[in-house]
Amino acid sequence: MNHAIRVHEYGGPEKLLWEEVPLPHPKAGEVLIRQKAVGLNYIDVYFRTGLYKAPSLPFTMGMEGAGIVEAIGEGVTEVAVGDRVAYASGPMGAYAEARTNKADRLVKIPEGISFEQAASMMLQGMTAQYLLRSTYRVKSGETILIHAAAGGVGLIMVQWAKALGCTVIGTVSTEAKAELARANGCDHVVLAGEDLPAAVKRITGGAMLPVVYDSVGRDTFTASLDCLAPLGMMVSYGNASGAVPPIDIGILAAKGSLYLTRPTLGSYTMKRSDLEHVAAELFDVVKSGAVKLQINQRYALKDAAQAHRDLEARKTTGSTVLLP
Repeated sequence: MNHAIRVHEYGGPEKLLWEEVPLPHPKAGEVLIRQKAVGLNYIDVYFRTGLYKAPSLPFTMGMEGAGIVEAIGEGVTEVAVGDRVAYASGPMGAYAEARTNKADRLVKIPEGISFEQAASMMLQGMTAQYLLRSTYRVKSGETILIHAAAGGVGLIMVQWAKALGCTVIGTVSTEAKAELARANGCDHVVLAGEDLPAAVKRITGGAMLPVVYDSVGRDTFTASLDCLAPLGMMVSYGNASGAVPPIDIGILAAKGSLYLTRPTLGSYTMKRSDLEHVAAELFDVVKSGAVKLQINQRYALKDAAQAHRDLEARKTTGSTVLLP
C-alpha cells in the first residue's frame, strides 16, 4: 500500500488530498525510495497555488526528502538497495510514502546525519551553500543582509555566515522571531515595517552593503536595493510575499551600478559533481557543529494541508518536516 498527497486543481491548502496511489516501479536510471521524512518548503506553496505550474494535473508535490533505497532500475550505479539517501530536486513527488526518483539526483546520507535532518536541510541547506559560497562568495569582515532570518534557509545562512566571519543583519516579522535570529548569531535584527535602508545606514555608518539575500520578493525588493553600496549585488531567490513586478533595469544604474540575479538551486547542482560538492560541504558544516539545524515543526504527511496553512501564516520557524 502507498499513499501520497495529490493536487487535482490549484488553490488553497484544502486542495492537498491524502490518497492511495499505486506503488511505483523504478525505470532505467531510477530507484524506489521508502520515504522516512519529507521537507516542507515555500516552493511547495508556489506549485500548490499555480504560481509555478506542474507538468500536469493531478500531481504529487514536494521537492525534498530522505529515505532508504528499496529497489533499483536498470543501469543504476550511483546508489544500492539499502542505502540511506536524500534529494532536493525535481521531478516532484516527495509528498508520498514511497516514490521513484532519478538515481543521479540522490546523495548518500553520511553517518551522524538522521533522516529528519537530511530531509530538513537538503533544499534549504544547499540553497544556503550556493548563495553564500557561489552566487556571492561572502568574505570575513563583510556585513550582509539576510531576509527572513528566522526561516529555514535564513537560520542556516545566519549561522554559516557567522562561521565565515560575517556581520549579519537579519529581517524578521515578529519579536519572537527576532529572538530566535539573535540566538542563532544574527548581530542586528530589523522588524518588518521598520525603515530598512535607514537601519542599514545606521548599522554600517553609511557604508551600506555588498550583498542582500532576499527570499521575500515583492514587499522587500525596492528597500533591498536601497541597502546596497555601489556595485553591490541583489540576490532575489524567493517570492514569499509575491512575485517581484517587472522593473526598468535603469534603476540598477541609478542606484549605483548594482548587480541583480535570480538564482535557483537547480542551476548550481545541474552536474552530478556539483551536486555532490554542494551536499558534501553542507553535510560537513552541519557535522562540525557550525550550523545547527532547527527542526521546529513536525507534521504527519497526511496533515500537509495544516503544515501549509501554518507556513503561509508565518507561524513556522526554522525547518519543518512531514513524516510518512
